[in-house]
Amino acid sequence: MSRAPWAAHFGLTRTPFGKAIAAKDLFVRDAHAEAVARISFCVVESALGVITGDVGAGKTVAVRAAVAGLDPTRHQVIYVANPAFGTRGLYVTIVRALGAEPRFHKAEVMAQAADLLAAEEAERHRRVVIVVDEAHLLDPAQLEELRLLTNAEMDSASPFAGILVGQPTLSRQLRLGTFAALDQRIVTRFAIKAMDIAESAAYLRHHLALAGRDEPLFADDAVARLHRVANGLPRALNNAATAALIAAASDGKDLVDDTCAKKAAVELTRD
Repeated sequence: MSRAPWAAHFGLTRTPFGKAIAAKDLFVRDAHAEAVARISFCVVESALGVITGDVGAGKTVAVRAAVAGLDPTRHQVIYVANPAFGTRGLYVTIVRALGAEPRFHKAEVMAQAADLLAAEEAERHRRVVIVVDEAHLLDPAQLEELRLLTNAEMDSASPFAGILVGQPTLSRQLRLGTFAALDQRIVTRFAIKAMDIAESAAYLRHHLALAGRDEPLFADDAVARLHRVANGLPRALNNAATAALIAAASDGKDLVDDTCAKKAAVELTRD
Protein backbone atom coordinates (compact mmCIF):
# COMPACT_ATOMS: atom_id res chain seq x y z
CA MET A 1 0.00 0.00 0.00
CA SER A 2 1.53 3.32 -1.11
CA ARG A 3 1.68 6.36 1.11
CA ALA A 4 2.47 10.02 0.60
CA PRO A 5 5.65 11.52 2.09
CA TRP A 6 3.59 13.52 4.59
CA ALA A 7 1.95 10.29 5.80
CA ALA A 8 5.39 8.96 6.71
CA HIS A 9 5.91 12.07 8.83
CA PHE A 10 3.15 10.87 11.15
CA GLY A 11 4.23 7.23 11.09
CA LEU A 12 1.21 6.17 9.04
CA THR A 13 1.48 2.88 7.18
CA ARG A 14 -0.59 4.20 4.28
CA THR A 15 -2.26 7.38 3.13
CA PRO A 16 -5.54 7.76 5.05
CA PHE A 17 -8.81 9.22 3.79
CA GLY A 18 -8.50 7.78 0.29
CA LYS A 19 -11.10 5.93 -1.78
CA ALA A 20 -9.14 2.68 -2.02
CA ILE A 21 -10.55 1.03 1.06
CA ALA A 22 -11.98 -2.47 1.39
CA ALA A 23 -15.72 -2.74 1.99
CA LYS A 24 -15.11 -4.50 5.31
CA ASP A 25 -13.08 -1.52 6.53
CA LEU A 26 -15.66 1.16 5.73
CA PHE A 27 -16.70 3.40 8.60
CA VAL A 28 -20.14 2.37 9.83
CA ARG A 29 -22.47 4.94 11.35
CA ASP A 30 -26.19 4.73 12.03
CA ALA A 31 -27.25 6.28 8.71
CA HIS A 32 -24.85 4.02 6.81
CA ALA A 33 -26.12 0.90 8.55
CA GLU A 34 -29.72 1.92 7.91
CA ALA A 35 -29.05 2.45 4.20
CA VAL A 36 -27.35 -0.95 3.96
CA ALA A 37 -30.33 -2.57 5.68
CA ARG A 38 -32.77 -0.92 3.25
CA ILE A 39 -30.72 -2.04 0.25
CA SER A 40 -30.47 -5.59 1.60
CA PHE A 41 -34.24 -5.69 2.07
CA CYS A 42 -34.77 -4.68 -1.56
CA VAL A 43 -32.43 -7.44 -2.72
CA VAL A 44 -34.24 -10.10 -0.70
CA GLU A 45 -37.67 -8.95 -1.90
CA SER A 46 -36.69 -8.18 -5.53
CA ALA A 47 -38.06 -4.73 -4.90
CA LEU A 48 -37.28 -1.13 -5.83
CA GLY A 49 -35.61 1.18 -3.33
CA VAL A 50 -34.36 4.76 -3.35
CA ILE A 51 -31.30 6.04 -1.47
CA THR A 52 -30.72 9.79 -1.54
CA GLY A 53 -28.28 12.22 0.00
CA ASP A 54 -26.18 15.27 -0.73
CA VAL A 55 -23.01 14.97 -2.79
CA GLY A 56 -20.40 13.14 -0.72
CA ALA A 57 -22.83 11.93 1.95
CA GLY A 58 -21.81 8.30 1.51
CA LYS A 59 -24.54 6.90 -0.76
CA THR A 60 -22.25 4.91 -3.02
CA VAL A 61 -20.23 3.74 -0.01
CA ALA A 62 -23.41 2.26 1.47
CA VAL A 63 -24.15 0.50 -1.81
CA ARG A 64 -20.61 -0.91 -1.86
CA ALA A 65 -21.06 -2.27 1.64
CA ALA A 66 -24.41 -3.85 0.82
CA VAL A 67 -23.17 -5.41 -2.42
CA ALA A 68 -20.04 -6.75 -0.75
CA GLY A 69 -22.24 -8.85 1.50
CA LEU A 70 -24.00 -10.62 -1.38
CA ASP A 71 -23.19 -14.17 -2.44
CA PRO A 72 -21.84 -13.83 -6.02
CA THR A 73 -23.09 -17.31 -6.89
CA ARG A 74 -26.66 -16.23 -6.13
CA HIS A 75 -26.61 -12.60 -7.23
CA GLN A 76 -25.70 -10.73 -10.39
CA VAL A 77 -25.03 -7.06 -9.72
CA ILE A 78 -25.37 -4.59 -12.57
CA TYR A 79 -23.93 -1.22 -11.57
CA VAL A 80 -24.81 1.79 -13.71
CA ALA A 81 -22.40 4.60 -12.79
CA ASN A 82 -23.88 7.20 -15.14
CA PRO A 83 -27.35 6.76 -16.62
CA ALA A 84 -26.99 9.52 -19.22
CA PHE A 85 -27.26 7.11 -22.15
CA GLY A 86 -30.86 7.43 -23.35
CA THR A 87 -33.70 4.96 -23.09
CA ARG A 88 -32.09 2.21 -25.18
CA GLY A 89 -28.92 2.43 -23.09
CA LEU A 90 -30.53 0.88 -20.03
CA TYR A 91 -31.51 -2.24 -21.95
CA VAL A 92 -28.11 -2.44 -23.65
CA THR A 93 -26.35 -2.23 -20.28
CA ILE A 94 -28.47 -5.06 -18.87
CA VAL A 95 -28.01 -7.29 -21.90
CA ARG A 96 -24.24 -6.85 -21.96
CA ALA A 97 -23.93 -7.39 -18.22
CA LEU A 98 -25.80 -10.67 -18.61
CA GLY A 99 -23.37 -11.85 -21.27
CA ALA A 100 -25.27 -11.30 -24.52
CA GLU A 101 -24.82 -9.04 -27.54
CA PRO A 102 -27.56 -6.39 -27.67
CA ARG A 103 -29.90 -6.46 -30.62
CA PHE A 104 -30.07 -3.37 -32.77
CA HIS A 105 -33.70 -2.27 -32.68
CA LYS A 106 -35.00 -0.91 -29.39
CA ALA A 107 -38.10 -3.14 -29.32
CA GLU A 108 -35.89 -6.19 -29.80
CA VAL A 109 -33.33 -5.25 -27.16
CA MET A 110 -36.19 -4.51 -24.72
CA ALA A 111 -37.54 -8.05 -25.19
CA GLN A 112 -34.01 -9.45 -25.02
CA ALA A 113 -33.33 -7.73 -21.68
CA ALA A 114 -36.62 -8.97 -20.25
CA ASP A 115 -35.91 -12.55 -21.36
CA LEU A 116 -32.39 -12.50 -19.92
CA LEU A 117 -33.62 -11.13 -16.59
CA ALA A 118 -36.26 -13.84 -16.37
CA ALA A 119 -33.75 -16.57 -17.29
CA GLU A 120 -31.25 -15.40 -14.68
CA GLU A 121 -33.80 -16.04 -11.93
CA ALA A 122 -35.58 -19.10 -13.33
CA GLU A 123 -32.68 -21.01 -14.88
CA ARG A 124 -29.54 -19.84 -13.09
CA HIS A 125 -31.24 -19.15 -9.77
CA ARG A 126 -29.46 -15.83 -9.48
CA ARG A 127 -31.12 -12.60 -8.48
CA VAL A 128 -30.22 -9.60 -10.58
CA VAL A 129 -29.56 -6.40 -8.64
CA ILE A 130 -29.55 -3.25 -10.75
CA VAL A 131 -27.96 -0.25 -9.05
CA VAL A 132 -28.41 3.06 -10.85
CA ASP A 133 -26.08 5.69 -9.43
CA GLU A 134 -26.63 9.39 -10.15
CA ALA A 135 -30.28 8.43 -10.69
CA HIS A 136 -31.37 12.07 -10.40
CA LEU A 137 -30.00 12.37 -13.94
CA LEU A 138 -32.58 9.91 -15.29
CA ASP A 139 -35.02 11.62 -17.62
CA PRO A 140 -38.77 10.91 -17.60
CA ALA A 141 -38.55 8.48 -20.51
CA GLN A 142 -35.85 6.45 -18.73
CA LEU A 143 -37.88 6.30 -15.53
CA GLU A 144 -40.83 5.00 -17.50
CA GLU A 145 -38.64 2.32 -19.11
CA LEU A 146 -37.48 1.30 -15.65
CA ARG A 147 -41.07 0.92 -14.55
CA LEU A 148 -41.88 -1.23 -17.56
CA LEU A 149 -38.93 -3.48 -16.76
CA THR A 150 -40.35 -4.25 -13.31
CA ASN A 151 -43.49 -5.77 -14.81
CA ALA A 152 -43.43 -9.58 -14.72
CA GLU A 153 -46.00 -12.33 -14.32
CA MET A 154 -48.91 -9.93 -14.83
CA ASP A 155 -47.29 -7.40 -12.50
CA SER A 156 -47.19 -9.90 -9.62
CA ALA A 157 -43.39 -10.01 -9.42
CA SER A 158 -40.27 -8.09 -10.41
CA PRO A 159 -37.49 -9.81 -12.36
CA PHE A 160 -34.80 -7.87 -10.48
CA ALA A 161 -34.05 -5.80 -7.41
CA GLY A 162 -33.49 -2.14 -8.23
CA ILE A 163 -31.71 0.53 -6.22
CA LEU A 164 -31.90 4.14 -7.38
CA VAL A 165 -29.14 6.25 -5.82
CA GLY A 166 -29.11 10.00 -6.22
CA GLN A 167 -29.24 13.50 -4.87
CA PRO A 168 -32.32 14.78 -2.96
CA THR A 169 -33.91 16.05 -6.19
CA LEU A 170 -34.54 12.40 -7.10
CA SER A 171 -37.12 12.01 -4.32
CA ARG A 172 -38.93 15.17 -5.37
CA GLN A 173 -38.92 14.07 -9.01
CA LEU A 174 -40.43 10.69 -8.19
CA ARG A 175 -43.20 12.33 -6.17
CA LEU A 176 -44.49 14.12 -9.26
CA GLY A 177 -47.79 12.77 -10.48
CA THR A 178 -46.19 11.87 -13.80
CA PHE A 179 -44.26 9.08 -12.10
CA ALA A 180 -47.02 7.81 -9.81
CA ALA A 181 -46.90 4.30 -11.30
CA LEU A 182 -43.16 4.00 -10.61
CA ASP A 183 -43.36 5.74 -7.24
CA GLN A 184 -45.94 3.21 -6.05
CA ARG A 185 -43.50 0.39 -6.82
CA ILE A 186 -40.84 1.81 -4.50
CA VAL A 187 -41.01 -0.18 -1.27
CA THR A 188 -38.39 1.71 0.71
CA ARG A 189 -36.63 5.05 0.52
CA PHE A 190 -33.97 6.51 2.77
CA ALA A 191 -32.11 9.81 2.91
CA ILE A 192 -28.54 9.66 4.22
CA LYS A 193 -27.89 12.71 6.38
CA ALA A 194 -24.58 14.40 7.11
CA MET A 195 -22.54 13.29 10.13
CA ASP A 196 -22.75 15.12 13.41
CA ILE A 197 -19.53 16.24 15.08
CA ALA A 198 -19.22 13.06 17.17
CA GLU A 199 -19.49 10.94 14.03
CA SER A 200 -16.95 13.14 12.24
CA ALA A 201 -14.50 12.65 15.11
CA ALA A 202 -15.09 8.89 15.09
CA TYR A 203 -14.68 8.87 11.29
CA LEU A 204 -11.26 10.53 11.55
CA ARG A 205 -10.13 8.10 14.28
CA HIS A 206 -11.35 5.13 12.27
CA HIS A 207 -9.43 6.04 9.13
CA LEU A 208 -6.29 6.90 11.06
CA ALA A 209 -6.48 3.52 12.83
CA LEU A 210 -6.67 1.79 9.44
CA ALA A 211 -3.48 3.66 8.54
CA GLY A 212 -1.75 2.41 11.70
CA ARG A 213 -2.31 5.37 14.02
CA ASP A 214 -4.10 4.63 17.28
CA GLU A 215 -2.95 7.73 19.16
CA PRO A 216 -4.82 11.05 18.73
CA LEU A 217 -3.57 13.08 15.79
CA PHE A 218 -6.20 15.83 15.46
CA ALA A 219 -6.75 18.32 18.29
CA ASP A 220 -10.37 18.74 19.36
CA ASP A 221 -10.65 22.30 18.01
CA ALA A 222 -9.17 21.13 14.70
CA VAL A 223 -11.76 18.36 14.48
CA ALA A 224 -14.53 20.87 15.12
CA ARG A 225 -13.29 23.21 12.40
CA LEU A 226 -12.82 20.40 9.87
CA HIS A 227 -16.32 19.13 10.63
CA ARG A 228 -17.75 22.59 9.98
CA VAL A 229 -15.88 23.18 6.75
CA ALA A 230 -16.94 19.73 5.50
CA ASN A 231 -20.55 20.20 6.62
CA GLY A 232 -20.37 16.71 8.07
CA LEU A 233 -20.03 15.10 4.63
CA PRO A 234 -17.55 12.19 4.54
CA ARG A 235 -16.03 12.98 1.15
CA ALA A 236 -15.48 16.63 2.02
CA LEU A 237 -14.07 15.59 5.41
CA ASN A 238 -11.57 13.34 3.63
CA ASN A 239 -10.32 16.33 1.64
CA ALA A 240 -10.27 18.66 4.63
CA ALA A 241 -8.42 16.18 6.85
CA THR A 242 -5.85 15.47 4.15
CA ALA A 243 -5.22 19.19 3.62
CA ALA A 244 -4.80 19.69 7.37
CA LEU A 245 -2.36 16.78 7.63
CA ILE A 246 -0.27 18.18 4.79
CA ALA A 247 -0.23 21.59 6.49
CA ALA A 248 0.88 20.05 9.77
CA ALA A 249 3.63 18.01 8.12
CA SER A 250 4.85 21.08 6.22
CA ASP A 251 5.11 22.95 9.52
CA GLY A 252 6.93 20.04 11.15
CA LYS A 253 4.15 19.50 13.68
CA ASP A 254 3.34 16.16 15.28
CA LEU A 255 -0.29 17.11 15.91
CA VAL A 256 -2.87 18.71 13.65
CA ASP A 257 -3.93 21.82 15.55
CA ASP A 258 -6.52 24.46 14.75
CA THR A 259 -3.96 26.53 12.84
CA CYS A 260 -3.49 23.66 10.41
CA ALA A 261 -7.25 23.18 10.19
CA LYS A 262 -7.64 26.88 9.35
CA LYS A 263 -5.13 26.51 6.52
CA ALA A 264 -7.09 23.53 5.21
CA ALA A 265 -10.35 25.48 5.43
CA VAL A 266 -8.88 28.40 3.45
CA GLU A 267 -7.54 26.05 0.81
CA LEU A 268 -10.83 24.22 0.38
CA THR A 269 -13.03 27.33 0.31
CA ARG A 270 -10.79 29.34 -2.00
CA ASP A 271 -12.40 30.22 -5.34
